[in-house]
Amino acid sequence: MSDKFAEVREVLHTYFDALYTCDLALFEAVFHPRALYATADEAPALFRSMEEYFPVIAKRVSPQSRGEPRRDVIDSIEFAGDNTALAKVRCSIGERDFLDFLTLVRENGRWQIAAKIFHIKPKSEG
Repeated sequence: MSDKFAEVREVLHTYFDALYTCDLALFEAVFHPRALYATADEAPALFRSMEEYFPVIAKRVSPQSRGEPRRDVIDSIEFAGDNTALAKVRCSIGERDFLDFLTLVRENGRWQIAAKIFHIKPKSEG
């Protein structure tokens, strides 16, 4: 039997790497092709498919290229059976902190993010 926690942690660390480097190949590796990207912190609420989200990533200036320190944390991972997980993670990009709820699915033995629902706030001090 595989270690589901280790497998999901690996996907989450790759996700953090993707955010930090803006490497589109890493995003494509961790997100399911039919995944949802959403936030209610904009009005109206923002909903994107991967087809809409990936071009946005491709145009971003990476935090790595700006010399930003990395700040990414896995707060929790929960499982609902063998093929469904929910991760709560935090990271900082620019002047904003993000709290992400990531729903992951395992398909053909491979974990991928099926939905990213996130909250944005100004960067915390410290």
